[in-house]
Amino acid sequence: MNDQLRERLLHQGRMAKLAARELAVAPTTLKNQALLDMADALVAGTEEILAANRVDLEQGEKAGLTSALLERLMLNKKRIEDMAKGLREIAALPDPVGQVLGITRRPNGLEVGRVRTPIGVIGIIYESRPNVTADAAALCVKAGNSILLRGGEEALNSNRAIARLIADAATRAGLPEGAIQLVDSEDREAAVFMMKMNDYIDVLIPRGGKGLKQAVIENATVPVIMTGMGNCHVYVDEYADLDKALPIIINAKVQRPSVCNAAETLLVHQAVAEEFLPRAIAELQKAGVEIRGCQRTCQIVPGIKEAQESDWDEEYLDLILAVRVVDSLEAAIDHINTHGTGHSEAIVSENYSHVRRFLAAVDAAAVYANASTRFTDGGEFGFGAEIGISTQKLHARGPMGLAELTTTKFIIYGDGHIR
Repeated sequence: MNDQLRERLLHQGRMAKLAARELAVAPTTLKNQALLDMADALVAGTEEILAANRVDLEQGEKAGLTSALLERLMLNKKRIEDMAKGLREIAALPDPVGQVLGITRRPNGLEVGRVRTPIGVIGIIYESRPNVTADAAALCVKAGNSILLRGGEEALNSNRAIARLIADAATRAGLPEGAIQLVDSEDREAAVFMMKMNDYIDVLIPRGGKGLKQAVIENATVPVIMTGMGNCHVYVDEYADLDKALPIIINAKVQRPSVCNAAETLLVHQAVAEEFLPRAIAELQKAGVEIRGCQRTCQIVPGIKEAQESDWDEEYLDLILAVRVVDSLEAAIDHINTHGTGHSEAIVSENYSHVRRFLAAVDAAAVYANASTRFTDGGEFGFGAEIGISTQKLHARGPMGLAELTTTKFIIYGDGHIR
């Protein structure tokens, strides 16, 4: 990385740190007004955003991006309106900053309490989806944090337009300069440098695939909340209502295959495999899904592609589904805990004991009984927008809304107390 880019990143870090101090004590009314102005700026700048997005799409097609990645990258008027709507919804949510989580009086009269407080400076490294620029900035602002945004090079022009519009609107509303900043560089070393900006970034949130995750594991020295990797499964139990199971797997795979809560593997109990698989695979193939089946699946439904061992670990983010016949509930749980990424897992079953066993034994942020994995989303859970789906276990797990973008501190009231 050249010295000029290094100095620019350090300058942005200093600006973000200063802005975070002001944002930590900013009144809710100011933050909400900034969010509403940011939403208006997105709508007013629709043509500018779409023009930038067209450049990204053209370059993406030339670079050979998959249809799934292009779908994640693509913006239209409705998606921009949805971004603006999301900002307005965040403005309407309760402010988590200052929320008292409890206070107790000690025998000596000392009062010890705990309150929510902003984390500080949040760095986010993400790929493809330019709507993340607006969503992440809005959530951080409402939770009293400043943010450094580093999107993927495939969405650079879109991210530039969105970030400029919302940052300018936030500053005009009265938020400090540096509250929302885009790391405007195609140099991948910029992302690696962010992973080591301990003096400025309080937590880093990566949103992307295996490559980004591996880069973070190898390089990050700042605290990290890992999000996004979604090798999700739907297990059809021997006691499943098959009429219920079919639309669940179709929805989980087909509705939007390019997102992290889409199903990547279908597991079917051997007792219902011969009845369910021909029907399910036929419907999936009608929807354009490529099936990669285990040997038993290929015997039941001839003519489909045989799965390789690597398929059980693959996050396709595309219209591809791995299918495996399993001998038992325990075999399904073992497969998921071996190959899953800790995101979202579902069982379809009318057997209460099997459902309870699955929900207890599967190690994931979200576990479902008789519902599609596509519901793992802050909005669907009633939290409003989210900055990502945490697949780790410390600090936050699952959809990360406003509360997960805060930390806590103890507040102690005394009256001349000494120890």
